[in-house]
Amino acid sequence: MKLLSRAEEIILLVILKLGLETYGVKIREQIFQDTGDPWSFASIYTPLDKLVRKKYVVKIKGEPSPERGGKSKYYYRVTEEGIQAIKDLQDAHKQVWAGVPNILTD
Repeated sequence: MKLLSRAEEIILLVILKLGLETYGVKIREQIFQDTGDPWSFASIYTPLDKLVRKKYVVKIKGEPSPERGGKSKYYYRVTEEGIQAIKDLQDAHKQVWAGVPNILTD
């Protein structure tokens, strides 16, 4: 099993949370809403590009729009491999936490 970085994990979970296809600005907004941490675009796109290279996410080019000066918006969708990676990571978290003294609920 390949572990994900914390940023990759958060981005993968946010894309899953937002639905089938989403784009960078929405991902950034959701991360801020969930964590209160204002991530820069570089802190989103660097791990997002890694997720695409790992084939955990696909990047889909949308239609050019006049509002964007004729540029296309890119959308992101989690692949089956990405879903499996997040399931594996969840299992790894459970294993790591198993047997840790329950100090968080005291």
